[in-house]
Formats: sequence, structure tokens, C-alpha cells
Amino acid sequence: MDHNETIHDKSHIDLLGTAYEIPVDNLSFDSAISTAVLEHLEEPEQALRECHRVLKSGGYAIYSVPFIWHLHEEPRDFFRYSKYGLKYLFEKTGFEIIKIKALSGFWVTFGQLLVYNIYRFNRGPMKYIPIIPCIGIAIQGVSYLLDKMDKTEQWTWMHIVVAKKTD
Repeated sequence: MDHNETIHDKSHIDLLGTAYEIPVDNLSFDSAISTAVLEHLEEPEQALRECHRVLKSGGYAIYSVPFIWHLHEEPRDFFRYSKYGLKYLFEKTGFEIIKIKALSGFWVTFGQLLVYNIYRFNRGPMKYIPIIPCIGIAIQGVSYLLDKMDKTEQWTWMHIVVAKKTD
């Protein structure tokens, strides 16, 4: 599902609506997945209530939600979420938390943000300098290895939430 004003390709969208008004009956789905969308919604609680409405009892909601990440798709970038904020929001809207997991530690977050920043140089007259992508791959590789040794999750770039509708 996506909304009418999306900036993305609409050719593979099955359902047009919004996170606040999903055009289906109550109890329509066994599961829902949302990848990096909640931060773009002005009213995340309302969106989670709508997800709860369309899920069948026992259905699962799986959300990925950023914690430390740069601004993107501006000006529609409103929030970042800690694991405590996510627990609060999901429980407030009637979900039982099954798991909230950090998807990285400090090193992957730092490395990815550094690579995004370096790639800013890969524009204009410097666009065709092949060393820039090579530097990015090297940074990501080293960051991945360091993260395996020390996964300091309070520096994660994103959480994944698995929640269950229990009523």
C-alpha cells in the first residue's frame, strides 16, 4: 500500500490509501509490514491504531523504524524512535510486544553515516572518481567486522519491532 502523492513508482502498488485510513474492512489481514515509514507520519499513534484495526486477532505487525539516521524524503521526516518510545507507542495502541531488536551497533551506524557523507562527494565534477565507491565498500566492511566484536545497541541506526494483536 502507498498513498496517492508518493514520489515512488506506482506501477506495483496493490492498494492506494494512507496509514491513517486503509481502505479495507476490519480484521482483513493476518500480518502487516512497514519498513521505515513510521518516521514519515505526522500522527504515528493514529497509524498504529489503524494497523491494529485491519489486523485479525493474533495477527502480527512488523515495523522497521530508524533511531539514528540522517534526514531523508524531506520535508516529510518527522521522528526518530528509541526502543522505549516504540514499546510505549505499540502498547498504547493495543499491541503486545514480541520483540524489539536493534539492527546494528555503533560501528555499522557510524560507518553507514560516514559512507553516506562521503558519497556526497560523488556528484558533479567528482562523480566519476572510482575511488569513492571503493572507500565506501571498505568502510562498510570494516564497520561490519567491528560491529560483530562490539555491538553497542544504544547507537543503532534502526530497530525492528514485532508486535501481536491479542484481542
